[in-house]
Amino acid sequence: MDYFSADLAARIDEARVYAAAARTSLSPAPLLSSRLKNTILLKREDQQPSFSFKIRGATNKILNLTDEQIVNGVICSSAGNHAQGVAAAAARRGVPAIIVMPESTPRIKVDAVEALGGQVILHGAAYDDAQKLALARADEDDLCFVHPFDDIDVIAGQGTIGREILDQVAGPLDAIFIPIGGGGLAAGIATYIKVKRPSVAVYGVEPVDAASMKAALEAGGPVALEHVGTFADGVAVRRVGEITFQQCEKHLDGIITVTTDELCASIRDIFDETRTVVEPAGALAVAGLHKHVEETGAAGECYVAINCGANMNFDRLGHVAERTALGDKREMLLAVEIPERKGSFLEFCTWVGDRHITEFNYRRNSAELARIFVGVELRHGSGDRQLLVEQLGQAGYGLSDLSDNEMAKLHVRHLAGGTVGDLPNERIYRFEFPERRGALLRFLKSVGVAWDISLFHYRNHGSDYGRVLVGVDVPPSTRGDLELHLDRLGYRYWDETDNEACTLFLK
Repeated sequence: MDYFSADLAARIDEARVYAAAARTSLSPAPLLSSRLKNTILLKREDQQPSFSFKIRGATNKILNLTDEQIVNGVICSSAGNHAQGVAAAAARRGVPAIIVMPESTPRIKVDAVEALGGQVILHGAAYDDAQKLALARADEDDLCFVHPFDDIDVIAGQGTIGREILDQVAGPLDAIFIPIGGGGLAAGIATYIKVKRPSVAVYGVEPVDAASMKAALEAGGPVALEHVGTFADGVAVRRVGEITFQQCEKHLDGIITVTTDELCASIRDIFDETRTVVEPAGALAVAGLHKHVEETGAAGECYVAINCGANMNFDRLGHVAERTALGDKREMLLAVEIPERKGSFLEFCTWVGDRHITEFNYRRNSAELARIFVGVELRHGSGDRQLLVEQLGQAGYGLSDLSDNEMAKLHVRHLAGGTVGDLPNERIYRFEFPERRGALLRFLKSVGVAWDISLFHYRNHGSDYGRVLVGVDVPPSTRGDLELHLDRLGYRYWDETDNEACTLFLK
């Protein structure tokens, strides 16, 4: 082992983090363990006072500064977790802290920093703008700049997580999965583990659209990505650090990249285990662990995933919930062409069988052919996706699998609809369907083939009742008969034909 790594491991053993940071728990994940057939343990950095591991590195850095270095205070640039860590650590030592944050920073994060005593300066459209101002102010006002990851004391502070893991795992330990942004967390933990217990594998995990460490390893040194995705904003770093790259290159056993959908599924997995909603970056390790098991078929091993933070913006929860089932491969999205005739919906749903339909969007646009956007909950096991495609193809339906189509998932599913001019007798009804298998099929059987469905919109929202909008071509003489059928069905419904929104956008 090279001298630098041994020296860094010694610094981790001596790191002073507990003045502001907490020793977090290593929690068993029985549901994940059972599903993945491995023992899964979650290192709960979401339990930190600032809800993120960043407080460790910031505390160790600030406590190791001399009085002369911080006579005028400290400064950092950050969009969130590092900012809170620096503010908390500076308050603990009793020195002023200036935090430069991009102007786009959510108010919840600004408020959190100010509540910890930090002075917030909002500057620039992105992180790079904030960092330039912070570095300039550090020079002008003789402030100590606290780097978010490429600093030996910051890395040593983050590495204390590795020290705690080795103390907390009583038996065998096969691998640790670590989120990577700038690389400070991975550099600290990987170095400590490989010095103290080199048999343990260490994997870094990055979003596929922000894989700056993967790019650096492939290039032989840090490189700047042209673009980084910001869904996992806690790790949206264009260029990793020099020190962090050196240590990750030496000590990581591999890099795993994961998609947004896979992150969303892992947020749900962690919630099921802990009843905690982690931020997207906080779910990276679990997503990477899941992919590792899926690709290698590993079983009977012991894995640790670092839940690195839980500073989730509340307004993102809807998007997370929308993408979870796709990320966990429990749902698929299909565009299907069916004949434009009475009873065709019922026939299609019969072919789908007992699979739960999670979404159904349709608006008449042709006299001969209907194109529907449908979500289907898949049966347990990865083979059901291909089986359903084959079954529908054999039934003669033209279809496209849109499960991996980002535009379809983000936009088209919400835009399916429009106006139609040849349905003077169309009535628009809003329903509450009970969220159980067969509810849609029961509705279609109740309507039967006497009336033509001209519009259908449904999406499972995770509540007890599904919200459904249906258009039916109803001659005035048969409207009473239709509503008698609907009354017997027992689903709550409202006639929305004269609703202003319908008048403006659907009729």
